[in-house]
Amino acid sequence: MHVLVAEDDGSVAAALASALQRAGHASTRVSRGSDVLLRHRDAQVVLLDLGLEDMDGLDALRQLRAVSDIPVIVVTARGDERSTVRALSLGADDYLVKPVRLHELLARLLAVTRRYSPPEEPTRVQVGSVDIDVDARRVTADGREVALTPNEFGILVSLARRTGQIVSRPQVLDDVWGDAYATSSRSFDVHLGQVRQKLPELTITTIRGVGYRLEDAG
Repeated sequence: MHVLVAEDDGSVAAALASALQRAGHASTRVSRGSDVLLRHRDAQVVLLDLGLEDMDGLDALRQLRAVSDIPVIVVTARGDERSTVRALSLGADDYLVKPVRLHELLARLLAVTRRYSPPEEPTRVQVGSVDIDVDARRVTADGREVALTPNEFGILVSLARRTGQIVSRPQVLDDVWGDAYATSSRSFDVHLGQVRQKLPELTITTIRGVGYRLEDAG
């Protein structure tokens, strides 16, 4: 598996990477929470230290959980009950206090990834008269082909795969740009406006302060 190691201490990160390699796993090391949010899509599990260079690891965890269900094991020097409870309540799958026993860490990795089975994403989505072929990147509405830019297409697919559900802005940004917090609001709003204009057959409702919902035409 590919493990994203979020650790600001180079020697600790190197020890973790070495242990993972010996166990047959690949790893990528980052030291900033912003990089966790940017690169989590490339991994199957995250090892998260709480002392990161640019933010508290708990804040990184909270932001990550807004867009992804990827398994997260907190590996930290903080052994107090408050930090443990908060991390688990924010969505961490496990919590280990340094120094960790590497055999135990590897066992915990296998345990959390076994519990996690991401749903298969549909490659074709139909919403009313609008047909979306994800693999071919082709959209038709009432039989006519609709030309969308890559970002417009990504926004449409992100919403269409969750038709009838509220999708937060960070979720859409993470799906399309791979970073839930980097893209400017103005850029996103322009792309979303173009989707609405090009596909008047669809109703995309803005839920103020929460997100967006592509209404189920059925």
